Parts: sequence; structure tokens; C-alpha cells
Amino acid sequence: MAGTCTATPPARTNKAEKQEILYVGTYSTRGSEGIYVYAFDRKTATLRKLQAVSGPKSPSFLAVHPSGNYVYSVNEGAPVANGVSAYSVDGRTGQLTAINQESSHGRGPCHISIDQTGKLAFVSNYGGGTFAVLPVRADGSLGAATDSLTYSGAGPNKQRQEKPHIHSAIVSPDNRFVYVSDLGTDKIYSYAIDKATGKVKPAATPFVSERPGSGPRHFVFHPNRRFAYGVQELTSTVAVFAVDPKSGTLTVLEERIPTLPAGFTGSNTSADIHIDPKGRFLYQSNRGANVLSIFAIQPDGRLKLAGHQATMGKTPRNFVIDAKGEFLLAANQDTDTVIIFRIDPKTGLLTQVGEPVSIPAPVCLQLVNL
Repeated sequence: MAGTCTATPPARTNKAEKQEILYVGTYSTRGSEGIYVYAFDRKTATLRKLQAVSGPKSPSFLAVHPSGNYVYSVNEGAPVANGVSAYSVDGRTGQLTAINQESSHGRGPCHISIDQTGKLAFVSNYGGGTFAVLPVRADGSLGAATDSLTYSGAGPNKQRQEKPHIHSAIVSPDNRFVYVSDLGTDKIYSYAIDKATGKVKPAATPFVSERPGSGPRHFVFHPNRRFAYGVQELTSTVAVFAVDPKSGTLTVLEERIPTLPAGFTGSNTSADIHIDPKGRFLYQSNRGANVLSIFAIQPDGRLKLAGHQATMGKTPRNFVIDAKGEFLLAANQDTDTVIIFRIDPKTGLLTQVGEPVSIPAPVCLQLVNL
């Protein structure tokens, strides 16, 4: 159920005024109330709490509907039957109201994405090793799955790759394909999307294999659509792919590019990955080293390390870059903070601005314009 609003924003006097809203998915620990809603003021680099939304356990990863009218969460700690939730967005305040819940078709759902027509939701189940497609109805609610796939296999890391672990499903910029990363078997699967039936089928090249033990996690396309980049969680590295626009085939250009600071010898796993809107810089989060790794993207798609930025906290699981490419907001899961950084447009390097914002166990950030 939707929680109560903890602070009501003032009514807008200018209807054309844009309001930026930050949605924060969390783990249900250390007093977290669920999904948090904040207003982001870029002039002052501050966040103002609007709402906390209670509901199923651990609404971790979030996705926003292309219309901006709905938000979706995977409920990582909830029963399979309540594994995914839909919420409506108040267009004036950004606050959320629960619509419905659906089965995620697998244990431990960890990622959700919405296709660009706003009619299909793609759900990745880490614990169950499954991938599901759910229809999005006209009112924003989720329907029962139209497709569900179960995977098999294992990788060389006995602790983390004992079976498939589906970690993300990313839709191609042309909305024709969806790319499913399996940390457990070191594969990224490529599927053609049938928007009429809500089903998927293997693309011409059904998968690309990464080096054993890499652990593919998250995936992002370059704005030019010619290149894509994948987090290799278990080796704290990043992979670069060329993308065939016709067939959707991925070809490895580089992999196991190091992301950790020189001399770091501790335990680390890589997590999230994003590119600035102009396609000049790539950022990847590292949990353990607790830094954001910054790369300059070369004309041929390859990467050149530009530097590292400490996230001023522990376990930076996810982060978000605003639509103008001016700010990066990072979520420190284990120190309960969100940190705001300003992006240098020339170098891509980051400078902390404002004060840390306290949010229990923040996992996923989504920043949108109303």
C-alpha cells in the first residue's frame, strides 16, 4: 500500500515549470520505509523529502514508464507472487500511489526495465535464475506474465556461479531487442521482442560469452547505438561491445578492462554503469573500493581511464546521471546516504556538492522530470 506523504510540496505557480523528482528504491533494513520520493533542486544541489511509500519487502530496483506516469519496483524480499509492483505518479507532486502487484516468476527479483512503447516490463530474477515478460496495461497496471524463461548452467566461481543468476534485462535503443545478463554463466543473451504477443525469441546470434568467471551484471548502450558496455561484477572490470543494428549481434571489442584504483588489494565487486547524455564519459561503481570509476569514451568506442571518485560512503550499489549531464547522484547502500556530485563537462571528473542525504539502505536511483 502507498505510504503517507511526509512533506507536501507547495503548489506550482508556473504551469510550465519543470520539477525533478528522485525515486529511491531500498532494502527493508535499518528502518527503511520502502520507496522514497524526493524533489531535486539543481540550483542548490539539494534533495527535499516528499514521501515514503510502504509496501512489499525490499522494493530495490525501480523503473520509470516512458510516459513518466508510472513507476515499477521489484520486491526483492517479497514472495514470488508479489515480486513486482506498479505505482501511479501524481503529475503535480511526483508522489506515488500503489496500483497492483504481480508475480515475478522467480525468486529474488533484482532488476526491471520497461520497453519504449511502455507496454512491456522485463523482470530479472537473480535467485531463481529466470527472466519474465509482463504486459503493462493502459492504466499502468501489470498483467500476468506473457513469457518466462528458465536458464541452466554454471560458471567457475563456486560461490557465486553455482547456477544461473539473471541480473538485468536492457532494451535496445530501437526497441527491437532485449539483452539479458546472466552472472552465473558468463553470458549475455539477445532476444528479439515480439511486441504483439509479449514474447521473446532468440536473436540471430542468441548470446555472447564473456571470459569465464567475469560475472556480467548491468549493461548500457552508447547514445550513438554503435557500442554497448557491460559490468563484469566478479572481476571488477568492464567489457566493450560493438552492436550490429540489423541483427542485434554483440561483438566483444575489449573485456576485463580494469576499473579499480592502482594499488587497491581489498575485496570488491562492480555494480552499476551509466554514460553521460553526450556519450563522452562512462561511469562504473565499485563496492569495496567504494569508488566510481570514470572513463573517457574514445571515437572507436574503447575506453581510457580518466580517474576515480570516492563515493563518501560504503557499497555504492547504484547511481544516476541527470538528463542534462550536469549531476551524478550515488547511493551508498551500507552507510545509508545519497551523495550529489557535479560533473565537469570537459574531463568527466566529479566534485561533491551539497550535503549527504540520509536514506536507509538506498539501492536504486531514478531521476525524472515531471
